[in-house]
Amino acid sequence: MTYFNWNDSINLFSKLTPRRLANAVKVYSSYQLSKIRKQPIQWGYPISISFEPTTSCNLRCPECPSGLRAFTRPTGMLEQSFFKQTIDDIYKDLLYLIFYFQGEPYLNPDFLEMVAYAHQKGIYTATSTNAHYLTEEKAKKTVESGLDRLIISIDGTSQDVYEQYRVGGKLEKVLEGARNIVKWKKELNSKTPFVFFQFLVVKPNEHQIEAIKQLGKEIGVDQVRFKTAQVYDFENDPNQLIPTNNKYSRYKKNAAGTMTVKSGLKNQCWKLWHANVITWDGLVVPCCFDKDAMHQLGNLKTQTFKETWNNSNYQQFRKELMTSRKNIDICANCSEGLSVWED
Repeated sequence: MTYFNWNDSINLFSKLTPRRLANAVKVYSSYQLSKIRKQPIQWGYPISISFEPTTSCNLRCPECPSGLRAFTRPTGMLEQSFFKQTIDDIYKDLLYLIFYFQGEPYLNPDFLEMVAYAHQKGIYTATSTNAHYLTEEKAKKTVESGLDRLIISIDGTSQDVYEQYRVGGKLEKVLEGARNIVKWKKELNSKTPFVFFQFLVVKPNEHQIEAIKQLGKEIGVDQVRFKTAQVYDFENDPNQLIPTNNKYSRYKKNAAGTMTVKSGLKNQCWKLWHANVITWDGLVVPCCFDKDAMHQLGNLKTQTFKETWNNSNYQQFRKELMTSRKNIDICANCSEGLSVWED
């Protein structure tokens, strides 16, 4: 079992500049010092950010607010001009850009142009897709955009199993999209994007774990990743999603016989020092667990990114993390460190 691919890692490290390396050292040092002193100290700017292309999605997955159409915040598309303005402000310090939060990125018509813009700035770019829009044309443009990593969500190796979680999805379209990407990488003699299947392990599909490894090899993706499923009502599990295989479960039974999150809740979180999330309309939130943007730390339509990163809201949230993290709702289901990778 491996946790990274050498070619992908070399590609990521090739994006490091002296300034980005210095920034990473500042961020890491301030986080370690914060843990020692038990109070937030923040140096530098994010190493990684997530930018949301859209909240729209073509599927209706049962544990996803996009799929359930359950957002209280507006649905919309990231504007290219706003994206470029933000990137221009932070790209010299930024190493890693995740083009995903909620929704299906390829529904934004400007998505690949924004990827290409970030690529031109020397930033490592990654996205996650349900692969229903990876036509021959879009696959070719994806490779040409310079995208570094492409995560394809595929949660079953047969249609009947796949559609139990990916409601409204067609497995054959996913496989066709994956084949198109692999084909155009070869046609264009490109090492990127690094492509992996992400298999969200739930009770209905856990018997297909070996089958997805084999399918990944047959299609020619670079890696297979197994991800634990977030279940909002995990104590009751109304959709019967928690797998029986404990290795792939985010939850465990405690001494009282009730389900709890495996990771525990220490009063610390690396995410709040090195990364953040920006919604399509410019709201800055702590991390990807704040799906409905309930913890708004800033708004890039009224404040610059660098002003937001060091504002009083951010400082207060970091302080709460280091004193009473268990009382923060979005931390209750946190799965940091609970992903499994395979060759």
